[in-house]
Amino acid sequence: MPWCDSCDRIVADDELVDGDCPRCGLQLEEPSKGPLPWRFRLLIAATVIYLGWRIWQGITWLTH
Repeated sequence: MPWCDSCDRIVADDELVDGDCPRCGLQLEEPSKGPLPWRFRLLIAATVIYLGWRIWQGITWLTH
């Protein structure tokens, strides 16, 4: 789906007006990859923090 940088949103194919954004009129192209959703970034960050904590617990368990 096309991404409009000036509006900072995804534009559905049926909303396009001759390949332009309906809000600002910017010519849009099909991106190779869209931006990652903030929920996915939050999930990755929480997973990294959780696994880091579990590794820390494992290390302290082994040293005692």
